[in-house]
Amino acid sequence: MQQATSLNAELFARSGKRHPYTAGPLGVVKPGAYADLLLVNGNPLEDISLLAKPDENLALIMKGGRIFKNTL
Repeated sequence: MQQATSLNAELFARSGKRHPYTAGPLGVVKPGAYADLLLVNGNPLEDISLLAKPDENLALIMKGGRIFKNTL
C-alpha cells in the first residue's frame, strides 16, 4: 500500500522535469494537493484482503478530488 501511494509520491518528487504533477504536492492530504483517497473500514496494512471486498470495506472513494462513493 505504501509503495503504491506515498512512496510513489516521493519518487515523482525526485524525477525533476519528468514530474507530471507539479501544480501541487503529492502524498499528503491538504488544500491544493493532488489526492486520491480510499477510506477503508479496517487497516489494509494489516489485512490487505479488505480491499478485495470494496462494497463492504470502502467507505469513501475519491479520485482527482471527485467522490465516486461515499457511505459516511
